[in-house]
Amino acid sequence: MRGLKTPATLPRLDRRSLLQYGGAISCLTLLQPLTEALAAGARLPSRVVSIGGALTEMVYALGAAPQLAGVDTTSLFPQAATKLPSVGYARALSVEGILSLAPDLILATEDAGPPDVIRKLQSAKVNVAILPANHQFEGMLTRFQAVGKLLGKEALANKQIQQLKADWAAARTQITTGTRSKKKVLFVLSHGPSQIMVGGKETSADAMLDYVGMDNAMGNVSGYKPMTTEAVIAAQPDIVLFTSQGLSAIGGVNGALKLPGIAQTPAGKSQRIVSQEAMLMLGFGPRMPQALQALDQVLQQSLKA
Repeated sequence: MRGLKTPATLPRLDRRSLLQYGGAISCLTLLQPLTEALAAGARLPSRVVSIGGALTEMVYALGAAPQLAGVDTTSLFPQAATKLPSVGYARALSVEGILSLAPDLILATEDAGPPDVIRKLQSAKVNVAILPANHQFEGMLTRFQAVGKLLGKEALANKQIQQLKADWAAARTQITTGTRSKKKVLFVLSHGPSQIMVGGKETSADAMLDYVGMDNAMGNVSGYKPMTTEAVIAAQPDIVLFTSQGLSAIGGVNGALKLPGIAQTPAGKSQRIVSQEAMLMLGFGPRMPQALQALDQVLQQSLKA
């Protein structure tokens, strides 16, 4: 297929290369061959497909938007990203849709899929960089540095990382030194009335709740689980947290109170039902310090109401 041949000078980074012994290897080590190739004058990728809103934000933050050929549907910030050709939802990709954009580099995290699509893209001789998901602030910095290396923006990435560390430290200090009550928060992921999940441990929502000093009301389960009346009532959350998109999809606060068990909880009785924009709160991109401050603010305000 025209435009899909991988330049011989550009090393390939695939899922197998980035994962070993069941965990993520340092991207810094794995990107060394590519860094050396770039230093030797290898052609920078000029048609990048970014799969994942946080990765797309990083591309824009590094001033590499002209290199973007397409993005996925979670790439909502900045707004300019929504004008680019779309390859669909990050977890439901198609080989044809991506290859039709003739990419010379595909950026994605481990969350992208289905796995069979990723394997077929690698077999198509396209450079596929699968970066560890790692829902922690440090994991975001590692991804940012990796994206900077891949796009030939390493110096700028390192500079921005130092600013991110300072902003994050300031946000965390404000939370850890303030007077706050540690309450139980239930995170609900909803795409509509028929698709309701609650977030347990080892999720991005769990990590963010921990960062703002709150207890995850579903911390006794792992991952996202279907919402049940019994589990919600047993959890007795003080606050119910949605994404803004999810809360809108179920009809706002009134719709939330109709979900299984919510009305029978302290949160439901006090109508402590709040929301945050999905990619800001859960994307783990370069807006993480702002996301932390915004989440802390909305949770604290709900407790004062």
